[in-house]
Amino acid sequence: MNGYLHRIRLKPGLDVQELTRALPANSYAEHQLVWRWFAEDAPGRDFLFRREQQGHWPFFYVLSKREAADPSNLWEIETRRFEPKLSSGERLAFSLRANPVVVRKISDDPEIKTRRRDDVVADLKKQRYPDKTQRPPLGDILSEAGTEWLAARAGRNGFTLESVSIDGYQQHRWYKPGKDNPVALSTLEFAGTLRVQDPVLFTEKLFQGIGPAKAFGCGLMLVRRV
Repeated sequence: MNGYLHRIRLKPGLDVQELTRALPANSYAEHQLVWRWFAEDAPGRDFLFRREQQGHWPFFYVLSKREAADPSNLWEIETRRFEPKLSSGERLAFSLRANPVVVRKISDDPEIKTRRRDDVVADLKKQRYPDKTQRPPLGDILSEAGTEWLAARAGRNGFTLESVSIDGYQQHRWYKPGKDNPVALSTLEFAGTLRVQDPVLFTEKLFQGIGPAKAFGCGLMLVRRV
């Protein structure tokens, strides 16, 4: 499976008006911005992205099946082919921003099929540590909840988890234009090492992403050999 890995930064020398036009105001605006870097007539999203920060300015990593292009001419796009050639047992370092959630039924009634999504940190507090006075430090809860979530997905994504550190718990909330109810999601930052078990499956999952909220900058796993 082949594609393109982009690093996309603001062009140097932009004036205040251009910066105001270029910079996304929230996660939904980021989603719209990245869409504009790809052909609008595409049948669906075939890219993953992740926002990073360098000083005061954002930049983006984008993994896609197509090359990106900026119609606004405000962003500088560095592109290289992404053609991973992996082998079983290979050890990789990884980083991942994910929206880890647990899905639960809201009723035991078989006629009610609605499910509720809770972020894993809030769910662990409620299910395992309901007594606030007995809860461990937040860092321990992040590690416990995040490790369980990622380890449970390792096999189905073609790898085994060797080591992981977890931090950067953030809750995001914004409004889509014309909508009264806000969009809310939480993110965790994962970094560590893994071993490839199924190279074909793992490569597919690199392009598909890990976990939900991929349209809002989650799920892109960046890897390198160690």
